[in-house]
Amino acid sequence: MTTEVSTDNALWQDYLELTKPRVVALMILTAIIGMCMAVPGFVPWQPLIFGNLGIALCAGAAAAINHIVDERIDQKMARTKKRPVATGRISQAQAIVFATVLTILGVAVLLIWVNTLTAVLTVASLIGYAFIYTMFLKRATPQNIVIGGLAGAAPPLLGWTAVTGDIHGHGLLLVLIIFAWTPPHFWALAIHRREEYALVGIPMLPVTHGVKFTALHILLYTILMFLITLLPFITLLSSWLYLGGAVVLGLIFLYWSIEIIRAKNAQAPMETFKFSITYLLALFLIMLVDHWLLGSPL
Repeated sequence: MTTEVSTDNALWQDYLELTKPRVVALMILTAIIGMCMAVPGFVPWQPLIFGNLGIALCAGAAAAINHIVDERIDQKMARTKKRPVATGRISQAQAIVFATVLTILGVAVLLIWVNTLTAVLTVASLIGYAFIYTMFLKRATPQNIVIGGLAGAAPPLLGWTAVTGDIHGHGLLLVLIIFAWTPPHFWALAIHRREEYALVGIPMLPVTHGVKFTALHILLYTILMFLITLLPFITLLSSWLYLGGAVVLGLIFLYWSIEIIRAKNAQAPMETFKFSITYLLALFLIMLVDHWLLGSPL
């Protein structure tokens, strides 16, 4: 009896891991903030619940497809070798069925209870990440994360369209922030894991162009990201509270990017990667607090 319970629990955990729940949780947080920024008061309950449910289901499906496509790569990398498909705890066929069901459910929820625009954009994001990035760009160019990062940056816009039913410049601005954040975030990890990427033949920037070149580009993209994060204040989406938070957080990010260039702290790339996650969470939460306490200057 004990063995059967343990097996059932492991199977449930394996399917949950297949969806990359922590990544999806961050995406949903940015989608919720996109919803909140789109309206002056509280978000209507229907797009809040069903919009995020549909987006989460499709994001989980995209993550599952990533596990399927990267099975052989995952088996060779320390960071990913214990993933369910890589270890065989979930078969390729089971993962395909699981991803298909999640996609159908997610799209159906968005079409029935949210709106067609959000459903179409969500599917486009899924295709961009699961197929264009994972199947092609990841293996084709060291600029993979720059080009493919657009799909992962979509959730705030999806949240915005779920509430409003249309695409607004401010929603696109939120996408632009995450788009600029993605390269320094991921390249910091790629420096730390460059030997593993080289082993499996993935042309990440540190593998193809070296650590110094990558460190310089992390700094340049961090500066670009810093400037972009000032745009919500400049375009009157946010007020002074957000501006102060964006400046402080941006300066800390710049400090870590400079630490990578200095190359005197072996842990700097991983510390930068860890901080980048905190940075994005904090930036969007401050934006939300600013929105609720001070309102849009418009």
